[in-house]
Amino acid sequence: MTVQEFSSEHEAVGAYALGVLDVADTLRFQGHLAQCDDCAQQLEEFMSLEPLLATLAETTPATVSDPAVLYVQPSPRLLDRLVDGVAVERLAQRRRSLCMVAAAAVLIIGGPVITIAVTSAEARTEQALPHVHSTSPAEDVFFNHMNDKTKTTDPVSKVTATVGTEEKAWGTHAVLELNNVKGPLKCSLIAVSKAGNEEVVASWSVPKWGYGIPDSADERGKRPLYVHGGAAMPRSDIDRFEVRSFEGKRLVEIDV
Repeated sequence: MTVQEFSSEHEAVGAYALGVLDVADTLRFQGHLAQCDDCAQQLEEFMSLEPLLATLAETTPATVSDPAVLYVQPSPRLLDRLVDGVAVERLAQRRRSLCMVAAAAVLIIGGPVITIAVTSAEARTEQALPHVHSTSPAEDVFFNHMNDKTKTTDPVSKVTATVGTEEKAWGTHAVLELNNVKGPLKCSLIAVSKAGNEEVVASWSVPKWGYGIPDSADERGKRPLYVHGGAAMPRSDIDRFEVRSFEGKRLVEIDV
C-alpha cells in the first residue's frame, strides 16, 4: 500500500499503524509525522486499539512461520473499523470532559459535603491504581505492563535507553524510555532480527530542550521520553534495538 492511495498524508495514519506501507512511504510518512501533532495524536490512539490489531493478525491466513508473507493487506472495512474506534474514543473523552465541568459546577454550588464525596472517590481510585502515569499511554505501559526490560548507556553519545518488550499474537510490543538526548533531532527506534532484518518500531522528534537531561535549564528537558510501537517479528527473533537519527547515526544500541 502507498501513500498515493490516500487523498492526503493525514489519512495514511491507519495504514502506517498496521505496517502496510512500503519502505519508501514509511520513511516519507515518518517525516510528516514528526511535524504533525494531529497525526501523532491519532497514531497514539490507533496504537491503543490493540484488540482490533490483534483481530487482524489472528484472522489472516498468513502465519509467522510463512517467510514468503511480509505484509498483510488489510481490507478497507478493517481500516474503517479503526477510524470508527478512534472517533468513538474521542467522543467518549469529550463526554468525560463535560461531566467533569458539570461536577465542578455542582461543587461550587453544593459546598463541602459534595467535596468530601468526590475526594473519597478519588482516594479509592488512587488506591486501586497506585502507579498510573497519566502523562502518556506509553509511560503507563512502561511502568505497569512491562516486566522484560533492558537498559543501556552508549559510551560515546551518553544516551541512555531502556526498552521493555512483551510478546503479542501479532508480533512484539515495545516501549522505550530515552534519557540524555539533546535536540533538535529526529529519531527512530529500530528492531533488528537475528537474521539482520530491520523494522521501524516508532519515530519521534526531539525538541531543542531535549529529553531526560538532569542538568537542563529547561524543566521540560529533564523529563525522559516515552514512546511505544510494534514489530511484526516475534520477540524470540529480535536480536537488538537501535535508536538512530534520521540521518542514520546510531545513538544507542540495546541488546535484548
